[in-house]
Amino acid sequence: MSIPVPTASSSWRRSLGRKVCRVLEITDVTEPSDDLCVARVPLFQALTHEEQVAVAGLARPVRVARGDRIYSAGDDVSQLMVVHTGLLKISRISVDGQEQIIRVLEPGEFVGESAFLNGGRPDHYATALEAGSMCVFRHQDVGQLITRHPSIGLRMLQGVSRRLEQTEERLAAATSVEVGGRLARYLVDLPAHHEPDGAMTLRLPLAKKDIASLLDTTPESLSRQLRRLQDAGVIEQHGPRTVRLLDLDRLLSLAD
Repeated sequence: MSIPVPTASSSWRRSLGRKVCRVLEITDVTEPSDDLCVARVPLFQALTHEEQVAVAGLARPVRVARGDRIYSAGDDVSQLMVVHTGLLKISRISVDGQEQIIRVLEPGEFVGESAFLNGGRPDHYATALEAGSMCVFRHQDVGQLITRHPSIGLRMLQGVSRRLEQTEERLAAATSVEVGGRLARYLVDLPAHHEPDGAMTLRLPLAKKDIASLLDTTPESLSRQLRRLQDAGVIEQHGPRTVRLLDLDRLLSLAD
C-alpha cells in the first residue's frame, strides 16, 4: 500500500538561521494505514493480529522527506507519532542558534507521548534525518487504546523509562568520559556487518556533524578522534559513512 504524501496540507517556514525546512501538517491525513505499520512497532507487539488490525484502523500514515520539520518547540502536539521507516532527530536550539541533538529515533520509537501524558508543549524540535514514514495516532485515540489494551500504556512507560536512563548515561558520560571513549561507545553500539575476513563494517547513520552534536563535542574534535582510531589500526574509514572495524577488542576497551 502506498503511503500518502500530505503535500496539499504542507507548509513552508523559515527556521533559525538561513535554512528553510518544510513543516508538515499531519492532522488532515485521513487514509487508513495497513496493519504492517502497526505490527512492527514494539508498542503493539503484545496484541493479537486481530487487535493490531483494529489499531491500524486508527493509524494515519505520513511520508516525510529528509529535513522535514515534524514539529517545533512550543507547538501544540496532539498526536503520537511512531517512526515506521527512516530516522528522526530530537534537538534543541540554544540562544545563540546552535543545535544540540538530544537523541535519534529509529523505526519503532515514538514521539508525542509527553504531550499525551502531561498535556505540555515540547521544548525541542523533531526533524526527519532521512526520507521515511510514520504511523500517526490522535491522542484521544491513544487514550482509548490504552483503556482497552493496558499493555500499550505499559510499553509506552517502558519506552519513556529507557529514554530517561539513556539521558542520564549520556549526561554522566559527557562529564566523566573523554570524547574518544564516547565515540568508541557509539561505534560499538551500531549494528555491524561481518566480512569474510573476520572484520566488521558499519554504516554511520548520521552525518558526522550530527554525530558530534549527539556526543556533545565539535565536528573538528570528532574528526580528530576518528583519525586517531584509524592511525592506531582500530578502524578504517571508507568514504563519509562507512567504517571498518579492524580491532574490536581494543574498541571495546576504549568504550568501557
